Amino acid sequence: MAYVIRDAVPADLPAILDIYNDAVLNTLAIWNENTVDLSNRQQWFDARQTQAYPILVIVDHANVPLGYASFGDWRPFEGFRHTVEHSVYVHPDQRGKRLGPQLLAALIERAKTCDKHVMVAAIESANAASIHVHKQLGFVTSGRMPQVGIKFGRWLDLTFMQLMLNPGALAPQERDQ
Repeated sequence: MAYVIRDAVPADLPAILDIYNDAVLNTLAIWNENTVDLSNRQQWFDARQTQAYPILVIVDHANVPLGYASFGDWRPFEGFRHTVEHSVYVHPDQRGKRLGPQLLAALIERAKTCDKHVMVAAIESANAASIHVHKQLGFVTSGRMPQVGIKFGRWLDLTFMQLMLNPGALAPQERDQ
């Protein structure tokens, strides 16, 4: 089956909401314990639009979103303005079909066009599939933090991975000299 990756539009928000809430309820991909409503996803969408950050969806032949990906600021300080943290989520019925890697690859390209320098991934350490996909796309492990989170009644470890989007690039003030 051929899939298309495109920018999300407001009409995609109900599908994005369903995918997000499934991840909250049934996975360790999101360490939130409470589902959200459509208003929450609209606020998130609007914030990404204001920041000119992408939200990508992968759709089937009927234009139904099967997964989505986005990135946002890694930390809210000026010195981190060229670093983003991403999220990729796939509908539970579509997992294992390599949609996540396709979304992540497209998101990496968009980050490069947004003048970002590093993309960060924060992955639950037991999620071997996600860690493997990130390695395949060039991410390297940069740290592991034991027991920094909790969900489903157990402590969770966090693995940080990062990808240099434009290795060897000079820092912005150095480019201007």
